[in-house]
Amino acid sequence: MSTSLKIGQYPVWPPVVLAPMAGITNSSFRSLCREFGAGLYVCEMITTRALVAGDPKTREMIRFGPEESPRSVQLYGVDPVVVGQAVRIVVDEDLADHIDLNFGCPVPKVTRKGGGSALPYKRRLFESIVRTAVEVAAEAHIPVTVKMRIGIDPEHITYTDAGRIAEDCGVAAVALHGRTAIQHYSGTADWDAIGTLKQLVTSVPVLGNGDIFAASDALEMIAQTGCDGVVVGRGCQGRPWLFAELAAAFEGRPAPTPPDLRAVAGILRRHAELLCAEMGPDRGMRDLRKHIAWYLKGFAAGSEPRRLLGMVSTLDELDTLLAGLDLDQPFPTAGDGPRGRQGSPQRRVALPHGWLDDPESEIVPEGAELDDGGG
Repeated sequence: MSTSLKIGQYPVWPPVVLAPMAGITNSSFRSLCREFGAGLYVCEMITTRALVAGDPKTREMIRFGPEESPRSVQLYGVDPVVVGQAVRIVVDEDLADHIDLNFGCPVPKVTRKGGGSALPYKRRLFESIVRTAVEVAAEAHIPVTVKMRIGIDPEHITYTDAGRIAEDCGVAAVALHGRTAIQHYSGTADWDAIGTLKQLVTSVPVLGNGDIFAASDALEMIAQTGCDGVVVGRGCQGRPWLFAELAAAFEGRPAPTPPDLRAVAGILRRHAELLCAEMGPDRGMRDLRKHIAWYLKGFAAGSEPRRLLGMVSTLDELDTLLAGLDLDQPFPTAGDGPRGRQGSPQRRVALPHGWLDDPESEIVPEGAELDDGGG
């Protein structure tokens, strides 16, 4: 299958984007994924207010390895002025080559401030943020993209208006996660909405996101929707080799043999090395722990080894625990499928008071900006 994708001046082949995931897509994880295949790899969500305030933790999150090109950063913000200031910092300090704007996050911490997937409901505020970012970034020829959801809930669908507005503002691409905010990560992604957006947005690429857990899912999404590329999030958690499978699928090559547990253990060890080099041994090993259950999904590892691996604190300890597993197990047939955040739909989406009253309002809610760098 052949499909070309360009984000601004940057060709992206295969047409695959790693979704920014808070606490996941740090420099180590992006490097590991990149070792399996090319594409566009986006760092964790960066809060514009914290970046403008010079928060050290936030600045530390904007780390790129020497092999990362283009360097891609995702920004979150709800105030056009603050977003513009943050993009100005990216431009003046040459922090990134591509900027993605977050209008897709469904977590209450974000939506109750009017951000993430809540924001496109305010069409004029959304337009002001996107247009400001595009205009400032254009000075350094930095393409800006938008990632969003279908809407807040079935009664408040936003993606069609938001897609056209973003296109008119001059974005380089639009990505759509086929769920509403109230769905969170539950249920099944609506790929038909991605196809609808592709019909509406014709001058820039449309990327599809949601329920891509295998290379065949990506090909099916493109065939069904006509989208120009795919965004992969939870599907690569504990499965960074998915990018090798995606590259083979898009190039029409035979799929690589799925790794047995010995190979998975080697990849997990490599992930640990990268994290320790990036963050230091103590913090790096603590960060690794959340990935271990994803790596071991479907393998027969036993409850006690899993428990001990979930508390691992050194590379030597990791080596000892991995060596105690039955490493000759083939990749499990149940090893694919959802990992990471799932859960149930939210009963309601947390929103600022009166948020749904006037979709044309450009007023930024009081206290709307997140103060920290996390999402």
